[in-house]
Amino acid sequence: MSQAHILYVEDDETLSFVTKDNLELNGYKVTHAADGKSAITLFKNGTYDLCLIDVMLPEIDGYKVAEEIRSRHSEIPILFLTAKSLKEDKIHGLKIGADDYITKPFSIEELILKIKIFLKRKYITGSNELHILRVGQFTLDHDNFKLSHGEEVAQMTKKEADLLKLFINNKNKIVERSTILERLWGENDYFMGRSMDVFISRLRKYLKSDERIKIENIHGVGFRLNDNE
Repeated sequence: MSQAHILYVEDDETLSFVTKDNLELNGYKVTHAADGKSAITLFKNGTYDLCLIDVMLPEIDGYKVAEEIRSRHSEIPILFLTAKSLKEDKIHGLKIGADDYITKPFSIEELILKIKIFLKRKYITGSNELHILRVGQFTLDHDNFKLSHGEEVAQMTKKEADLLKLFINNKNKIVERSTILERLWGENDYFMGRSMDVFISRLRKYLKSDERIKIENIHGVGFRLNDNE
């Protein structure tokens, strides 16, 4: 993990120089892009473990860069760097597939900690885990993020697959909001909670073709995947 490759997209020359230097001092390989168009080209032609993207970029903004990256790679962690603090901006970023936000100005220590958390989560594997799970008429291939229902196969994102796996492993049991957020989002706060709600809605759409399956909202507590077989 010490040689993880980071795609770093930032147009501020001074900030990018300092940040890239510190990341490399901490053992990371860093490829830097100064605009959105270059970032997309670099991503298409390289292999990366994490993307660190400024929102306000020339050519193509950070949101569109993230959308392009997410369309090509469903599991790579995406962290936004932003001077914006508006809830709407953060929620928009989380909806399009970002994993977290870091608000400028930030400390290098905070940035390194966030990177370590998401890389650790990316590389954790369980040798004894069951990766093919079933619920109702659905089969989840967690390793490949695929949800099958008869002849239909839906390609999920990693976080969608992780969330569904958590529900299946706790089928017909209440899973608290705080538990979901801490396990899959890394922290329990307002913005992560809004992101989680978006992902819950996505799962409901995936599962709507089987009336026996329902993700129930337990108000003020959490959620329960009901499988009425």
